[in-house]
Amino acid sequence: MKKTYTYVVNDKSPVSEDPDGELDTVSELTLKKYKVHRPKNYVRSNSVPANIEYAVEHRDASTVLQTENEMTQQFLEIKGAQVATSLLQQRANDVRANRVNWQSYLQGQMISQEDFNFISRFDAATSDQRAAILQQHSNQFAKTFINLMNHIAKDQTLQYILTMLDDVLQEDKSRVEIFKDYARRSKESVWTPFIHLLNRNDRFIVNQTSRIIAKIACWSKDGMGLDDLRFYLDFLKNQLTLHGNEYIQTAARCLQMMLRIDRYRQVFMDVEGVATIVMVLSGSKVGFQIQYQLIFCLWCLTFNPYLAERMSKDKIIPALADILSDAVKEKVSRIILATFRNLLEKPEEKELVQEYALSMVQCKVLKQLELLEARKFDDPDIVDDLEFLTEKLQSSVQDLSSFDEYSSEVRSGRLEWSPVHKSERFWRENAIRLNENNYSLLKILVRLLEGSKDPLILSVAAHDLGEYVRHYPRGKVVIEQLGGKQLVMQYLSHEDPNVRFEALIAVQKLMVHNWEYLGRQLQSDTPSDTPGMVQAKA
Repeated sequence: MKKTYTYVVNDKSPVSEDPDGELDTVSELTLKKYKVHRPKNYVRSNSVPANIEYAVEHRDASTVLQTENEMTQQFLEIKGAQVATSLLQQRANDVRANRVNWQSYLQGQMISQEDFNFISRFDAATSDQRAAILQQHSNQFAKTFINLMNHIAKDQTLQYILTMLDDVLQEDKSRVEIFKDYARRSKESVWTPFIHLLNRNDRFIVNQTSRIIAKIACWSKDGMGLDDLRFYLDFLKNQLTLHGNEYIQTAARCLQMMLRIDRYRQVFMDVEGVATIVMVLSGSKVGFQIQYQLIFCLWCLTFNPYLAERMSKDKIIPALADILSDAVKEKVSRIILATFRNLLEKPEEKELVQEYALSMVQCKVLKQLELLEARKFDDPDIVDDLEFLTEKLQSSVQDLSSFDEYSSEVRSGRLEWSPVHKSERFWRENAIRLNENNYSLLKILVRLLEGSKDPLILSVAAHDLGEYVRHYPRGKVVIEQLGGKQLVMQYLSHEDPNVRFEALIAVQKLMVHNWEYLGRQLQSDTPSDTPGMVQAKA
């Protein structure tokens, strides 16, 4: 059955392919419906999710987002409407409707005659008239707006000033250079008037200012200095975890813009931005729109090979795999697949690529790919990504040794009773390998015993420590030094019977020296229906 789409255009409603979604891109269907034609030099990109319709010549996130903004702006101009696509833009419509009485500010001596003359004329002008004013009086424009931001304290008026400024920049990206030129002539930082507004209590002012900062940082020729950049990216990162932040979509949108630029990506990584995004995606339930925007940010980062390699420590694959398994919206699945593809294509270290592939296999991505392939997507990009990922992951499984499988599972933190855990041969041949890389796998097992609440993970981790001790002569000493013995013992009184059982067996292995005798005892004590598991009492 063919899908039907309803588009609503007014001062309050979003325009979207998804009736319950926000407009983050303008789709092919939307462009056709309103006769918006793509530029001739736009071509489809194999690595770009189809919801971001076109990329110019080369496959990079900066081009994609620029194209997205241009298409959206062209669409809005044709419809002649202010379309609210986020809470910030909805409230900006209300702010625009409440005009400011500039005469009262002049009479109260809160603004100068010069600033009054300019702002009153500029505020009343049409878009074309404003363009003419800016061409003749660009210096006065920057001077007046900075004076108003510095001297007006009333929230409602400041909201109006910032919204007007945001509109002016949105109309023409090159206008950000007006502020840069004024700052150079004044020998002042272009960022100071804006950054101090990020400390205001009014959340609309804070987020509208943040939006303006992102535009200046992304659209100006020389970019943002390192100190200001670190401060701003750290601010955006903190907005993602701010309790009850109703403007989180605006913060994510600003990050989408900033991470177009490769130099900004490195700094975002340095301020632990990836770890924060993963935490938000893995934590409390966020809507599909925020999921899409934050994963878009991760996708941007994966275009840098060095950063794609550094992401291994942030465990983004388990987080994205979980979202992929539950994703309802096609655009969320698409951006995840594109991110996974970059993680397998961009890094230069072959061992790391294999590690990423194994992590995807361990997180059941292959199963999700099968389910997605069954949906028969019309879009060639997503089909291409599905084919690429399926081929890569199946190839990695064929080359997989039992220890690779075990190592991948432990590093994912998602322990289950896979065959290697119960294989006598595996432990006899590989127990000593758990000492590699300064006992990294053992440390992960101990960390899981310390922090996990999942009975299955606790059971398997306790079992594996016991098997390591049984097959490695110095195992008891190592486990005691890592703090594993004390952790296992505390689970002897765990509420789950399977955890208690595995903890008891592991403690016996830590204490007993006659392994053959213990082996016979384990065979007689272990329930026959489920090896290594006991049935919970009814």
